[in-house]
Amino acid sequence: MNSQVTIKDIAKALGISASTVSRALKDHPDISRDTKDAVNELAKKLRYKPNAVALSLKSSKTNTIGVIIPELVHYFFSSVISGIEDVAYDCGYNVIICQSNEKYDREIINAQALLSNRVEGALISISKETMDFSHLQLIEESGIPIVFFDRAPVGFESDNVIIDDQKAAYNAVCHLIDSGCKRIAHLAAPHSLGIGKYRLEGYKQALKDHNMPYLEDYVLVADSFDLAAIATRNLIQLPIPPDGIFTVNDLTAVGVMKTLQKMGIAIPDKVAIMGFSAGSYSDITTPTLSSVDQHGYEMGVKAATILLERIEGKRKGPGETFYIETNLVIRESTRKI
Repeated sequence: MNSQVTIKDIAKALGISASTVSRALKDHPDISRDTKDAVNELAKKLRYKPNAVALSLKSSKTNTIGVIIPELVHYFFSSVISGIEDVAYDCGYNVIICQSNEKYDREIINAQALLSNRVEGALISISKETMDFSHLQLIEESGIPIVFFDRAPVGFESDNVIIDDQKAAYNAVCHLIDSGCKRIAHLAAPHSLGIGKYRLEGYKQALKDHNMPYLEDYVLVADSFDLAAIATRNLIQLPIPPDGIFTVNDLTAVGVMKTLQKMGIAIPDKVAIMGFSAGSYSDITTPTLSSVDQHGYEMGVKAATILLERIEGKRKGPGETFYIETNLVIRESTRKI
């Protein structure tokens, strides 16, 4: 029975995180002497034995980092990968890229694949289905540093590289208001995702600051091209339809535009549209799409740089959150101010 004791058991007993226990057992300089003594004393008492698989993962240097992304189809994520690869290859590291396809089960398989391939660090953006993070905690417990980007879960000591989603959404909706929109709808991501929650909050705050009412009928969860088509028809069929739509990503915005055009509704004269990510779709739509530029490449560069600093011992201490600045790219789908 004692051989079944895990790092999680020690962490729970001491009221600290599993990653702190892992580093204490490795005599990491960031961990205090008191904590190290408490961890080692309890580990000895419980006859804890290190996981052989976890030890083997760190027994040799592979010069490989792993990346888990929700979907490659989004220009934003492909631009993040470009930034990651440029930094990694310049520093002599190979990159393994896994796609969860927004599925929790696939994300678990991805995490197991990274462990099996003995990656030295992981860059992760969680899927919209992921509510249980035990598969990611296993990576952290194995002593493998993680940097979360764009979508970061709560409860990890890892670094995060994100944008201020609330501020970015606020600025986007303010632009729609300043350009003359009186009734603005929002096609949102699931509220379980931080990006869904904070972009919705930014939308609400912009309405409030301009003395415009928040209407529940104007907010629909629709974060894909297909869902956008359904949501757009529902919005246009309302007794008082919106004259502006703020979407959670550009692919959703394209779905809105195509649906409105099929319905014979002029953009932006009747309905203005604001996207989010300023990707390749923005330039090739007709009219061209106004959007929030998340600077995915810069996010990838920053996330990879921080991860390699962790791997090589150049960055110590607890994880930090780093923000990438955003800006609005105004094109033809919104009215001129």
